[in-house]
Amino acid sequence: MSPDFRLVGAAVPPPRPARVAPRPMVRALLMTAGGGVEHVERPRPPEPRADEVRLRMTHVALNHLDVFSARGMAFARQPRPLVAGCEGVGVVIAVGLGVDPSLLGVRAAVYPGLTCGECAACRAGRENLCRDPGGIMGFHVDGLAAEEVVVSARQLVRVPEDVLSVHAACAPLTGGTAENMLFATAQLQAGDWVLIHGAGSGIGSAAIGLARAAHAQVIATVGSASKLEPARRLGVDHVVDRSAERFEHIARRLTGRRGVDVVFEHVGKDTWRGSLLSLRRGGHLVTCGATSGTAGETNLLHLFNQQIRITGCFGGSLVDVERYLDRMAAGVVRPVIDSIVALDAYSQALDRLAARDVFGKIVLELPA
Repeated sequence: MSPDFRLVGAAVPPPRPARVAPRPMVRALLMTAGGGVEHVERPRPPEPRADEVRLRMTHVALNHLDVFSARGMAFARQPRPLVAGCEGVGVVIAVGLGVDPSLLGVRAAVYPGLTCGECAACRAGRENLCRDPGGIMGFHVDGLAAEEVVVSARQLVRVPEDVLSVHAACAPLTGGTAENMLFATAQLQAGDWVLIHGAGSGIGSAAIGLARAAHAQVIATVGSASKLEPARRLGVDHVVDRSAERFEHIARRLTGRRGVDVVFEHVGKDTWRGSLLSLRRGGHLVTCGATSGTAGETNLLHLFNQQIRITGCFGGSLVDVERYLDRMAAGVVRPVIDSIVALDAYSQALDRLAARDVFGKIVLELPA
């Protein structure tokens, strides 16, 4: 008679788990040819090739780029249907030939730009200036709003252990862009005055967190009175409802008529003229968007008399994303989360974003 291991105190070997074949289909959000969004099951992505990885996506953050993508933009030559989602985080579940196997099980933020990895800009760690880019995921090519995706291992940025995935999902596009604009480009320093538009937006709230961490003096604008108090809670020095007041007048008054050192632009037409008038002589305007329109009024006489610098920023580099994640791990910054929603709430979330009925980031949480 064999001994009863439970009685003698020996460990009972656990039953061997049955081998479960991978599901042949995965759920995804598709932008359709008619401009709608469909929740579909589609074939599982193929096995990762050399230098690729497969991720199980856990969180995808919404951006205004998703609004543009949903509307369809002729100049972008977007294919349809197109998997949505240009910013997110997942767990590595398979690696291709030549990829470090220690990546298996690692949480990683996905850099959305498809870069060549070979040009001078890529080799210098300035991937957002890639000479031969292949587009942006979720806008030009299939994105991240799917249960599983396959990407180049070069696109991964490890998520520090102490950073929540819902926060890490806001780093690859939003956090990395803000990091690039304020520091790599505008060289923001402690004590500088910075005017940041759209405090309730994902990119604006991220910039406020970074500027405060750098001990800059922050003037923020919002588009409605309902966002004044939430903006104040972010710790800005002054907040302006630009629908009711001339923010450029207030910026110059607060700085003793000198003007601010840096303007963080992403609104475009509605704020462009006032942004230029808010700057000190030799000040720097950095811009990454034009959500209110692409044609801004520019007084060229004022521009060269005041020796104003204007720099456009298209995303950030992999290093910018890594730095933003490291700041989160250190407790220096944390993304402002408006809400966490399920996949089936994507259309409603996108409508809220388009209507600017948000404060911070909307993040999709994918089922485990």
